[in-house]
Amino acid sequence: MYKSSIRTHITKLIATVVLAAAGAVVAFAHGGFEHVMGTVSKVTPTSVTVKTTGKKTVEVVVNDKTAYTRGDAKIAATELKAGDRVVIDATEVNDKLVAASVKVGAAGNSAATHK
Repeated sequence: MYKSSIRTHITKLIATVVLAAAGAVVAFAHGGFEHVMGTVSKVTPTSVTVKTTGKKTVEVVVNDKTAYTRGDAKIAATELKAGDRVVIDATEVNDKLVAASVKVGAAGNSAATHK
């Protein structure tokens, strides 16, 4: 009986881990976007460079269709600064990532957030 109880708990644990992993894949694939998460290291009028949480440097193209937000509020592209923490939803176009949205963390490290 004790072995059966352990086997049941292990089976439930494995099922939970598999379902959680499947849910994570769906979250990252949602909407067909690639998610770039990390800290802004450079901003130009045409791109944002991010040092990701995985320690990679990724350049993402921005354009007049890119939406910028900080929390729930829309912000201007010019408010984005090096040091801000971001999540960028992007699609791949001609081997480049193009941002649909740039979500700036409310507690970013830029000077604008430390006034």
